Amino acid sequence: MVVSFLIYFIVGILGGIVGGLLGTGGCALMMPVIRFGYHFNPAIAVGTTLTAVVFTAGSGAIQHIRMGNVHKETAYLTGYSGVLGVIIGSIVFAFIKDYGKLIDLIIGIAFILVSVRMLYEGLIVIPAQARMAAVQSPPLAEMPGTPVSKTILGSVIGFMTGIVGLGGGYALVPSYLYLFKAPMKLAIGTSMASFVWMALVGSIFKLAEQVVNIPVAITLGVGAAIGAVYGAKLVAKFKPATLKILFGAIFLYVSLKYILIYFGITI
Repeated sequence: MVVSFLIYFIVGILGGIVGGLLGTGGCALMMPVIRFGYHFNPAIAVGTTLTAVVFTAGSGAIQHIRMGNVHKETAYLTGYSGVLGVIIGSIVFAFIKDYGKLIDLIIGIAFILVSVRMLYEGLIVIPAQARMAAVQSPPLAEMPGTPVSKTILGSVIGFMTGIVGLGGGYALVPSYLYLFKAPMKLAIGTSMASFVWMALVGSIFKLAEQVVNIPVAITLGVGAAIGAVYGAKLVAKFKPATLKILFGAIFLYVSLKYILIYFGITI
């Protein structure tokens, strides 16, 4: 028992480091580890991971607010509408929580999006940005986009979060970057400030639905909060493109593992 919780703590730290390095949050690593490494029920893996992420999202939001990396209007619009989306998504989740294979399939599709995004950024976006760095205009201090578009975005991502437990860095950061053309620091900081409310409300619903292993969630969350600090510090020591390609390939494997389980195939 003690050894298992030590491993959960280490997994949390590693998840936090990966989240800090890639701006994806710790979910993308923690969820498949407890699902496949410890054979958690799919619904409990979702609920436990989402509850753990409340720790990292909360600490990250506070840190980014202090650093001035949060566009408050966008955080309010996306956060409030995201909470509504989480409530609806969590209600839908209550109807499918006993269909483990379906949950695995949905998460597998979500992880495909994660892996494609990372591979695209590592192979195309980051090299292009490096070539244009010398002629790039100064970063914006504002978050482009209309209030309506930000509200719709929050609702959609909140709904996804209620079902698959992913949403912050996985979906909000690239949405801010590619849809609204926001600067990276503002995208990451605003994502944290928006997502913390989605994660909190989502975890409350998952607790009510009894799909959270509370001791494991706390252990993962504390570890991830510690790891996120070191992940942010390690960013400068690695080439972003290399990291994106490496983890993009890893998450592509994870996505296939989830999807193939639906068809009774184990890899």
